[in-house]
Amino acid sequence: MTVRDRARRLGARAPDPGTLARWGLGAMLLAAGVHKLLDPAAWAVYVTGWLAPWLVVSPVAFMLANGVLEIGFAALLFADRYIAFAALVASVSLAATIAYLAVVWATTGQFGDVIARDVGLVALALAVLVDALHRE
Repeated sequence: MTVRDRARRLGARAPDPGTLARWGLGAMLLAAGVHKLLDPAAWAVYVTGWLAPWLVVSPVAFMLANGVLEIGFAALLFADRYIAFAALVASVSLAATIAYLAVVWATTGQFGDVIARDVGLVALALAVLVDALHRE
């Protein structure tokens, strides 16, 4: 059996790409949410001095609230419920984060690496959203 034949057999048994994307987005949200609950101070460093006054809570409390929400959206994705809504929220949140971090990067040079990662994650969230909308 050739490598190509094995690849085709594996591809035929694999979940569809939309399901893999949904699981990947769910896993990312779950990991980020759990980490925000375990170590919110590590995430609070992304809240710069000029943004902090705009938050109605401390940066640590903001990250704790985000952690709970991310775990909830991850649960929706894993349960295959309200996929379009969960992916839309993730897309908007990630896009807003990219916009905010782009300003920080342009003014301080910080967090360029995070922007690069989040661009891929927003694309993943949009792929899940589009897949969910096609299925509805």
